[in-house]
Amino acid sequence: MDPQLLAADTGLGSLAGGDLLEITALSLFISGLATAFSLLLGLPFGTWLALSRFRSRGLTLAFVNTGMALPPVVVGLFVAMMLWRSGPLGDLGLMYTPTAMVIAEVIIATPVMIGLTVAALGQLDPRLRLQLLGLGASRWQMVVWLWRESRLPLLAALMAAFGSVISEVGAAMMVGGNIRHETRVLTTAIVLETSKGAFGAAIALGVVLLFLAFLVNAVLTWAQQRGPRG
Repeated sequence: MDPQLLAADTGLGSLAGGDLLEITALSLFISGLATAFSLLLGLPFGTWLALSRFRSRGLTLAFVNTGMALPPVVVGLFVAMMLWRSGPLGDLGLMYTPTAMVIAEVIIATPVMIGLTVAALGQLDPRLRLQLLGLGASRWQMVVWLWRESRLPLLAALMAAFGSVISEVGAAMMVGGNIRHETRVLTTAIVLETSKGAFGAAIALGVVLLFLAFLVNAVLTWAQQRGPRG
């Protein structure tokens, strides 16, 4: 069947053939990469914050918790100011690129990963650390064991971080520009189709977005539920 006819039949309107696959793939790539970076940044920092005791720890936690509720449009504005031609990083030429979108989404997802990592490790018995160290474990071995003990809530933190970016639209529009074949993702495509009055296409794109989020979270949930049996 002609891709354009298929798109019309399914309510995708002008999103014919490869456009939908391209947008979906880019959405998954940007959100997945941002989630991975948030894990690499948030897990170590959240672990350090959970296990350390220092004078300004409460203030640091307050900043992290505030970051978990940071409006994406504010993040988009900040990143745009940094990457705009007249900004301090303007010479890098990253504005309106997938890289700029990844940067913005990392800023959105990392506080979520940090905050939930602190909460996950904070639920463990503090005596477990002393017991592990008493048995001769190094500090790194102790941390790895604590991650193992908290693997279920840590996977939940990873799902929350992914959810915060796969559905994000404000920052993506501001720093990505919604450029066809370059920075258009599912959320920004939904906004575009809605603005044109193509509600059928917007709803169809929303279904694709929900299905994509379901698939990724189903895999993570499978890994989470498999943990206790392992």
